[in-house]
Amino acid sequence: CLTGSPVTLTILQNWVPRVSHYFDKEHYTYVGHQIVIQESIEHFGAVVWPGALALSQYLESNQEQFNLKDKKVLEIGAGTGLLSIVACILGAHVTATDLPEVLENLSYNISRNTQNLNMHKPEVKKLVWGEGLNEDFPESANHYDFILATDVVYHHGALDPLLATMVHFCKPGTVLLWANKFRFSTDYEFLEKVCNIFNTTILAEFPESNVKLLKATIRKN
Repeated sequence: CLTGSPVTLTILQNWVPRVSHYFDKEHYTYVGHQIVIQESIEHFGAVVWPGALALSQYLESNQEQFNLKDKKVLEIGAGTGLLSIVACILGAHVTATDLPEVLENLSYNISRNTQNLNMHKPEVKKLVWGEGLNEDFPESANHYDFILATDVVYHHGALDPLLATMVHFCKPGTVLLWANKFRFSTDYEFLEKVCNIFNTTILAEFPESNVKLLKATIRKN
C-alpha cells in the first residue's frame, strides 16, 4: 500500500556534549540553533524519542521540499517539544499539542527555546486524541498545512482515537509527516489502516533506529 522509494539515512548525533551538570537536560543543534530540552522521567511524552530526531533532521535537510516558512503546522503528541521548536526555527506558525500532564514541561521547553528568536510565537494546547476535536479544534477555524507526528504509535490502546485525530486534521492540501519506530505487529497494522485512508509515501528509513518516515495526504473522494 506504500508508494515511494525511501532514502536510507542515519540519525545524526545532533546533540552536543552536556554543558550543564543536570541529568535531565539534553542539548541539540538544529538549523544553526542550540536547543536545550528538559526531559522528565515521569511521563512517556517527556523524553525525546528517535522519531522526533529523525523528522527534525529531515526537515532541516529538506527545506526546499517541505518549506515550513509561514505555514500552519500542528504537532500531535509533541512530548518535549523538540520537533515543534525546530519547525518554529524554520519559520512555521506552530501549535504543539499533547496530554494535559505533559503540557507544563512542553510549554517550558518551547518558550525557553523560542523566546528570543524573531519568529511566529508558538502555541501550546491540550489535545487528547479522539476527544473534543470539534469543540477544541473546529474544522472551520483550523486548517493546517502540515501535521507532524513522531513516535505516536507504540504499545497503547489509543490507536483508533489517534487515527480519528489524524483524519480530523488532514484536509485536502494538508500534508501529514509521521516518523515512527516500527517494532510490533500493531505498528504495522496501524500503518495499514493509514494506507487505507491516506495516500501514503515512504520518504526515508533509518534502519539503525527502526524508524520509518512517511508522508500522507487525504484521498480525494
